[in-house]
Amino acid sequence: MKRILLSGVAMIALPAAAYANCPAISLADMQGVAPGEFPQQYELSAFQEAAGCTMEFKANPEIEALNAQIKGNPDLPPLSERLPSEPLVVVPYDSVGQYGGELNVLSNATEAGTSDFLSVRHVSLVRYSDDLQTIVPNVAKSWEWNDDFTQLTIKLREGHKWSDGAPFTSADIVFYHDNLMLDTNIFETPKDYITVAGEPMTVEAPDDTTVIFNLPAPKPGLIAHFATHYSQPFQPKHFLGQFHPDVNPDADAYAQSLGFENGYDAILAYYGNSDWTDTPTPMLSRADIVDGLPKATYPTLESHIYISDTTEGRKLVANPYFFQVDPTGQQLPYISTQDELYINDNEVRILKLVNGEVDYKSQSLQLASAPILLENQEKGDYTIHLRPEITMGVFGFNVTHEDAAKREVFSNLAFREAMSVAINRTELNEIGFFGQGTPQQYVGFSPLPEFVDQSWLQYKAEYDPDAAKAALDSIGMVDTDGDGFRELPNGDKLVLNLNFSTQGIAGQTVELVAQNWADVGIQSVVKEVTPDEYRSAQSSNQLDVVMWRKSQPLAIVLGNNELWVPPYENYFGVRNGMLWAEWIDSGGTAGVEPPQWAKDMIDDINALQSAAQGTAEFEQLANDLVSAMVENMMFIGTVNAPAPIYQQNKLKNFADFKTHSYEYYRTYPYRATQWWLDE
Repeated sequence: MKRILLSGVAMIALPAAAYANCPAISLADMQGVAPGEFPQQYELSAFQEAAGCTMEFKANPEIEALNAQIKGNPDLPPLSERLPSEPLVVVPYDSVGQYGGELNVLSNATEAGTSDFLSVRHVSLVRYSDDLQTIVPNVAKSWEWNDDFTQLTIKLREGHKWSDGAPFTSADIVFYHDNLMLDTNIFETPKDYITVAGEPMTVEAPDDTTVIFNLPAPKPGLIAHFATHYSQPFQPKHFLGQFHPDVNPDADAYAQSLGFENGYDAILAYYGNSDWTDTPTPMLSRADIVDGLPKATYPTLESHIYISDTTEGRKLVANPYFFQVDPTGQQLPYISTQDELYINDNEVRILKLVNGEVDYKSQSLQLASAPILLENQEKGDYTIHLRPEITMGVFGFNVTHEDAAKREVFSNLAFREAMSVAINRTELNEIGFFGQGTPQQYVGFSPLPEFVDQSWLQYKAEYDPDAAKAALDSIGMVDTDGDGFRELPNGDKLVLNLNFSTQGIAGQTVELVAQNWADVGIQSVVKEVTPDEYRSAQSSNQLDVVMWRKSQPLAIVLGNNELWVPPYENYFGVRNGMLWAEWIDSGGTAGVEPPQWAKDMIDDINALQSAAQGTAEFEQLANDLVSAMVENMMFIGTVNAPAPIYQQNKLKNFADFKTHSYEYYRTYPYRATQWWLDE
């Protein structure tokens, strides 16, 4: 059996003394790589062995009052009974924190999609360290692969508990996989990340702390999926299982006694029929019956849990059973409460940031807002960090549009190529991104692996309005009524509806591209909408043009094929070819059959995920994927540029993020559970 690390790391030695009792042990002694090969964190036994004594645990003095606000939680036992036998020791970046305070954040809407705030409390089996190369333990204590990457064995922490004190065991992972993800009453089709080349895996639980994933083919990228994805591969069987008919024969009757239609309706209310972990709770979705429910939200392993959920925002309190401690034995998190406020208007959000009313913000902040944020740093007592993006804004034409005339044009490659070369990316970079970005084409991977032909980054990315006009002329799109704008080949008027959300793409980018397209005779109307409105229209195939941020690093692609399979991302991203996806999901009985190149890409991404890295086969598959994606121009790239990250100066142990990115799950590599507020 073998463990895979994505980069080599060095070892450090600690003086043989306990940090809590021996001041000679400083945080600096513990930075770098801990015993056991993992940066900036220790398993308790490794820490105590290196330190030479037994850690004494300490709890947040407010924890009992906080626990009392969690509906359905019993009184707390001593801290030693709430922690696992082997808690994770997290070494703070700068200082041991002080308990208390409230983290104030802004999100765009009540939608399920506030990944920035979710990432602050998020946990999964593993995570990327802040080098964005090394995968380290988190909920899982350890993991091992077999030699051909067809079996992954996960070891959990003995004595780990859910936020209500119930044991967390391997049965909760099997329940997630078998009873939620593979139940067609909850998910009509299995998610790609619980399949391998389209085939399901199986999950075994030989004992309470051992989980075995059996894969039908190699998929070494599965562990990277667990490290970066919003889905958590565990759910509380002791609670949600009460409502599942395969777990509880009386599930429907029990659910009905609480006011639900049946057991699945209760799962919908709590779990949301989604593995996104901040879907609306019963406090919002079932407000009429929530008072009579045993819990207002389902138990969590995250650092904080909901106590309030309204259309204005959400409030959370610290999880009294959280499994992490600092080197002095203090249970994390340090911050007692969290307050999330919903503000859909981008100008209002920026004003609140400028006024210093927010502690942290990254999602939806675009480079266009950087000047006003930088100008007011001293006044607002905050710091702006400009960090490179992995993704960039893209535009994709709806090739399965319900309007047959639009579908015909949007499906014409010559039209899509014309719309790409009509964009003045150099001007867009100078005006929209202050010259700080890199104009380029969308290629799927970011960064583009060195073994892939780098010329794809500039394919059809040159500014050539004359070529765009000639191409549009050639497909019969001419101005027939003399208003300066082209009609469809059948004579119908064409006005592109460019609906966008600032969570996904900068408004200035959309405005400038719309002007470029107008210059070659394509009329459009630009309208800012909420993320909810955008995603609803996208899901119902109502958009002319999809636009959002897009791209993924190779490591993530190896665990998640969604960028290469129609509709080319999930609900929270930018999707195109919705009816192609329907055809694939239905086995050809519904929707629209995709072209052969799109079918070939599905085969190629599945083969890439199982191929051995570094081989000629692996590199050829990656090149084939990029060439198919770029040559067929499903998504048109713009400019890759940095973006701002906002931090109140009183927020301590705030790391120097390497990227401004959703792809590594925002704050998750930077251990926000050890943030504290110096008030």
